[in-house]
Amino acid sequence: MSQPTTISGPDFGKGISLSSIPGDGVLAGHVDDTAVLLSRVDGALHAVSATCTHYGAPLGEGLRVGDQIRCPWHHACFSLRTGEALHAPAFAPLATWRVEAVGAQVFVHPVSNDAGETAEHTARKCKDAPARIVIVGGGAAAFAAAERLRSRGFEGKLTMLSADKDGPYDRPNLSKDYLAGTAQEDWIPLQSADFYSEHAIDLRLGCEVTTLDTDARCVTTRDGDVFGYDALLLAQGAEPVRLKLPGFDGPNVHALRSLADARALIAGISHATSIAVIGAGFIGLEAASALRERGLDVQVISREALPLDKLLGEALAKHVVGLHREHGVVFHTSCEATEFKDGVLLLSDGQRLRVDAVLVGVGVKPRTTLAEVAGLTVDEGIVVDECLRASAPGIFAAGDIASYPHAGGLARVEHWVHAERQGQLAADNMLGAAQAFNVPPFFWTHHFGTDVRYVGHGRGWTSVKVDGSPADGDCLVRYFKDKTLIAAATIGRDQALLEIEAAMSR
Repeated sequence: MSQPTTISGPDFGKGISLSSIPGDGVLAGHVDDTAVLLSRVDGALHAVSATCTHYGAPLGEGLRVGDQIRCPWHHACFSLRTGEALHAPAFAPLATWRVEAVGAQVFVHPVSNDAGETAEHTARKCKDAPARIVIVGGGAAAFAAAERLRSRGFEGKLTMLSADKDGPYDRPNLSKDYLAGTAQEDWIPLQSADFYSEHAIDLRLGCEVTTLDTDARCVTTRDGDVFGYDALLLAQGAEPVRLKLPGFDGPNVHALRSLADARALIAGISHATSIAVIGAGFIGLEAASALRERGLDVQVISREALPLDKLLGEALAKHVVGLHREHGVVFHTSCEATEFKDGVLLLSDGQRLRVDAVLVGVGVKPRTTLAEVAGLTVDEGIVVDECLRASAPGIFAAGDIASYPHAGGLARVEHWVHAERQGQLAADNMLGAAQAFNVPPFFWTHHFGTDVRYVGHGRGWTSVKVDGSPADGDCLVRYFKDKTLIAAATIGRDQALLEIEAAMSR
């Protein structure tokens, strides 16, 4: 949830010394009751608001890289010159302020009676842009691509075909604040319905695309509607893995992928006192945390002896699991569910758990059927090149569905911010940018008030180095493959993680 940035530092409206402005950092201060960042960029002075437009993080605690400022919480990136939101998860720009130098003093003034002037995205005319762009999907990558196309000045026909019945929404919150009951539903949409009409985005909801004809360059929906394209983005995301076990088709067995899933789960537990969560990955454990906040008795069933061990390493995994146990979550490890009947969940080790409901969170699989039938190259996802182009002309793929080049092979990442950034890059490349995607994955996970932030591709690490103490809320965990740093995770060390991300990007 968004939080106000604390007002601190000098009052720029009253003037400060020119020499106090760093040459390669930022100076945090305020104008009246609004937090502002002041910086030098190529000798010129610039002032932008100091509050991230994503969740309200204090940008003064972030990292400056060149002419950009990066958010300490979720790694959004903004231009210090214009305030433009350059990289997801933020899309709205920062406000800009007028800077006046008078001798050795610098003053920052509001441009109008409002708190600063909102910077517009950098729009530019797109030479040789496609006349018609179709986006299949309505999640993170799809929304980010549509928003980026319009902000980059694309004026052609833009159609978004989403099988979801709800417009694009903040999926990470479904297992966090929304499930816990601390975020209202009207906070979940990424934009209001007016946004799509105002930006001439033809958003079709409940619209399932069933056929892709790469020769005719068109897609057909289940209802028989045909949409031609000059450029196409496939961004259907992934779907939950279902357990084909006795009793798992009942009304009190739930998945958690869509907003509809979350609504059904919340309605289904309205009179429940207990629930079993099958699967102890990040989503399963986030849901366990949120469900405990709702007051339910929660039991987690995990195949692994120590959940998250293979992803986070022993020290950090033990800490996260320990947080859950401290808050009353009961773990059943090294076992699997086998049946759910008459309110009793049977486990492979012979245990019988009496619960009111079951939440299944055992992973997802990419929605690749459309691409496979159309003849696109698929290898655990739609195979794309470094520019996110698929194997047929004019087609791109982004998000959970895309297998892209990484470290001499292919990688497919199921993180929200990663999907958004791929959507943005695919949009740029549809307009002729020809940029390679080389951004390290980033995600955050929330458990009982503790945030773990993570950057990089950590699978396959061979050694782990822990600095600090997870229990003290102050640690940096680095993951190495042989001697190469491939990922890092932090609690309470946001600046360090930003620095690692910047180094990985270079």
